[in-house]
Amino acid sequence: MAAQVAESDQIKQFKEFLGTYNKVTENCFMDCVKDFTTREVKTEESSCSESCLQKYLKMTQRISMRFQEYHIQQNEALAAKAGLLGQPR
Repeated sequence: MAAQVAESDQIKQFKEFLGTYNKVTENCFMDCVKDFTTREVKTEESSCSESCLQKYLKMTQRISMRFQEYHIQQNEALAAKAGLLGQPR
């Protein structure tokens, strides 16, 4: 039973990853690829796509760090509150 739940969570995470990947790919493509008259990817388009992806990755990393900081602060606040509530007056 626990194995099924873990497998289900993995599938859900993979689906979320694919959805995010598809969104990023589409956004960067729409922003960067402008010339469809040739099979070659222009240097500007390639550079734009790389910058777009780097920006997304940095933003995601920053959001993740802020999210972790927020949870640490919330846990510390709860611990402090519990400590205050547990002390006799």
